[in-house]
Amino acid sequence: MRLPYLASGPLVWLVTIGITTLLLVASAKALWLVVPSLLAIILYYLMYPVVHRLMLAGISREAAAGLVAAGVALLVVGIMIPLVPWLASQSIAGEATFNRYLAGGRELIDRTLIALEQQFAFLRRMNFHAEVGKMATEFGENTLQKKIGEALLAAAMWLPFLLLAPFFAFFLLRDGGQFAKLLAGEVPNAFFERTIYMFNKVDETARNYFQGLLKLTVVDTVCLGLGLSIVGVPNALVLGLVAAVLQWVPVVGSAIGCLVVVLVAATESPGDPGIVYAAIGVFVLARLLDNFFFIPLTVGRSIRMHPMPTVLMVFIGGAVAGVPGLVLALPMAGVVSAVVGTIGGIIQDPHLRARHAFTKSLQQTRVNADFKV
Repeated sequence: MRLPYLASGPLVWLVTIGITTLLLVASAKALWLVVPSLLAIILYYLMYPVVHRLMLAGISREAAAGLVAAGVALLVVGIMIPLVPWLASQSIAGEATFNRYLAGGRELIDRTLIALEQQFAFLRRMNFHAEVGKMATEFGENTLQKKIGEALLAAAMWLPFLLLAPFFAFFLLRDGGQFAKLLAGEVPNAFFERTIYMFNKVDETARNYFQGLLKLTVVDTVCLGLGLSIVGVPNALVLGLVAAVLQWVPVVGSAIGCLVVVLVAATESPGDPGIVYAAIGVFVLARLLDNFFFIPLTVGRSIRMHPMPTVLMVFIGGAVAGVPGLVLALPMAGVVSAVVGTIGGIIQDPHLRARHAFTKSLQQTRVNADFKV
């Protein structure tokens, strides 16, 4: 009976979780390299289909990679030329817009607290409105503004490192195949077939995950944009795109996206709380569609792990590496699972181990014969 190429079971889960956790801890210490590498992988899987088509047309891989990379660079420059002046002009009014949305959120909280106090007498006795309103004001004026300022400063410091992403992506496109051949050449012949399978599995996992993530972003943007525009929220498509990109960060990103939508809806329609509640309903409906339909059809096809270690890895990633850990946990666990499963399949296959032992004995016999001569 032919044994499966991939081993599975609790032991594989434990080894996968342990190795992934160590990698996440190491990644947290070198985010300046990890983040550009992650962006480079995303760019690689975006550009590779075009490179592959050019190779099928008879163009060498090096030339195809150069043409595609140059085309993408020109496209980015063409987008940035009009975008940079617009961003500079918008940054002047950015602080005023931010404070305006905070004020709109505060008004929504005040109206909600007043309505609750009118309905429940024990809340009036607790002075619920005043106490919660005070905490909301302190959070908005101190904690939130401080965190956003720190985030903007960190983003400015990260910009030079992000320039490494297209550099890495180009060399992945040009030399990725040679690198895989170099690694496979060091593997014993008995395990060569399984090693090629492992490389294909890792590539398939990463490709399906990142391409699925981009497809999910487009679907979420369209669904949220249409839903928010129907209920009357302005700039619905932009809000949908922001919320869809934030969804890349499990749990935390979804909550922040919902908060952004609520703040915009409350500020732009201060006298109509129904729009706010309708916007929340649209967001909840979009998340339900994601969990039951869109994610299983896109991202869910790439990470073929049991739900228990998958959920556990999300929490471990957030605990050991913060927000980057939340983003990296699932794709990293999927890749590690493919490697560990393949190695486990080799260990569990007595035919492969016997074949490797026989090959080593033949090599030893040949070496001994050479010495005798």
